[in-house]
Amino acid sequence: MDLGQKLRNALAKLTGKPYVDENDVRALIKDLQRTLITGDVNVKLVLQLSKRIEERALKAKKLEALSLKEHVLKVVYDELVHLMGGNHTPRLGKHKVLVVGLFGSGKTTSISKIAHYYKSRGLSVGVIGADVERPAAQEQLEQLAAQVHAKFYATPGEKNAANVVRDALKKAREDIVIVDSAGRSALDDVLAQELKEIHTAFQPDETYLVVSADIGQVAGRQAEAFHAITPLSGVIITKMDGSGKGGGAVSAVAATGAKTAFLGMGEKPGDLEIYNAEKFVGRLLGVPDIAGLLEKVKAIAEEEQLPPADMEQLTIESFYQQLKAAKKLGPLGNVFGMMGATNIPKEMVQQSEDKLKKFEAMINSMTATEKKDASLLRKTASRIARIAEGSGTREQEVREFLSQFEKMEKMFKMFKRNRGFRSQMQKMLQGGMGNLKIG
Repeated sequence: MDLGQKLRNALAKLTGKPYVDENDVRALIKDLQRTLITGDVNVKLVLQLSKRIEERALKAKKLEALSLKEHVLKVVYDELVHLMGGNHTPRLGKHKVLVVGLFGSGKTTSISKIAHYYKSRGLSVGVIGADVERPAAQEQLEQLAAQVHAKFYATPGEKNAANVVRDALKKAREDIVIVDSAGRSALDDVLAQELKEIHTAFQPDETYLVVSADIGQVAGRQAEAFHAITPLSGVIITKMDGSGKGGGAVSAVAATGAKTAFLGMGEKPGDLEIYNAEKFVGRLLGVPDIAGLLEKVKAIAEEEQLPPADMEQLTIESFYQQLKAAKKLGPLGNVFGMMGATNIPKEMVQQSEDKLKKFEAMINSMTATEKKDASLLRKTASRIARIAEGSGTREQEVREFLSQFEKMEKMFKMFKRNRGFRSQMQKMLQGGMGNLKIG
């Protein structure tokens, strides 16, 4: 069970009570202590948090409009946001970025994600392969750079990282220039000296340390150690989608005074999220991030040139375009999290992803005419048999897809006809979710 699930369970005990008194609040604080400590949050930080929650929940004056239960929930939310640090606003002008980190942290992959982030905002990006220690490190970075259409720079055969940087800077003319430095299994004197030399040669405007979420509170110690060598402007925490220690890593980084800058939420270039403490805590507690989800959908819709939302007819072809775009949103678990649906079992999410893959295979086995007119499939068994064979699925699964598509068609038609329903949906998506309560 991850940190978010445990926090939601602890809060559910409080929200499920018809009346809340001081004993209930103290019981909640003890539950929060156990939850955070098992989530690898530093014990000292947990005790400080507990004290602040108790002071504010039981002794500070609450707003008249709030019940004690609502007041306590607000205090818990505020203090968790404080624990998890401030927000990050990436620099968007012309600048240089140095990326540092140890082996296995996801440093090189993170560089491709940063490059994709800036490329998607209309900036040109160049990456410098200054990791001269790890075999094939430069080849890996070159391949990743090509995937996100970034320019790659390296000096074949050069074993001095600072010289690689100097040579690249003579050629690089991009808006954003990113350096990939060497890593080690630990921060030793040799790595420290190499990073100092790179820093002197490169003179970065931003320096990001990459750490893996699964190291938990050790992230704080790494941030302090690296900061002593190359002053950090932020920390990138990777593997947030697969570790229960992410909260421990984020809180440990915040305690050092360093900033969490980005979160790695998956393997794809677009799976990089600008860190926002309110959104991070909101996701842990199951509060929907509708604005964030809509922003992501809008960006993908523009990139994919999807059919407009006010199209007159839903066809399998237009559904297929939407399906391809949905895959770019990232893992379904992350999408459900942004929607506030955080308690969906992993098995069900996996099952949903498997079904989407099958649906895509089925659609790829259809003719252009069938994609435009689903009624042709419903009328002819031979068409269903052909699609099942071509997609490696069973005929029953093809019928199941058609049945689900038929339901979507009906909903689409209802949405087009019912203006009241449409206005309610638009109102909800534009901020009508303010009445949602945690828990």
